[in-house]
Amino acid sequence: MWLVFAVLSSVFAALTSILAKIGIDGVNSNLATAVRTAVVVLMAWIIVFLTGAQGGIADIGRKSWIFLILSGLATGASWICYYKALQMGEVSKVVPIDKMSTVLTLILAFVFLHEKFTVKSLIGCILITAGTVFMIL
Repeated sequence: MWLVFAVLSSVFAALTSILAKIGIDGVNSNLATAVRTAVVVLMAWIIVFLTGAQGGIADIGRKSWIFLILSGLATGASWICYYKALQMGEVSKVVPIDKMSTVLTLILAFVFLHEKFTVKSLIGCILITAGTVFMIL
């Protein structure tokens, strides 16, 4: 089931880039990010209440709060930079660079989460990096 959600995530991420590029025309990138974020927040809370998950908020531990807040700050910074890049550049060049986060994530997961970094992972990272460079040239 994770694969279905991962594929859907990819589809929606692709739509996000195209819709954002069209919607950001003539709009301050920070304002556009705020509008997008407000929609995401509203949608997330609707899903929380529809699934009855709101009761779990009291069970969130201190460590989880800290890391969820840090993750939110990283997401916000990413979105602000992403929208500014979209406003200034071509989607076909901004998105591949943004997706280099895959390579960075694998490296960070190896360093901080002690996940396996195999030869296959290394080759994949090299190919993604080469593909990204090829796409933006």
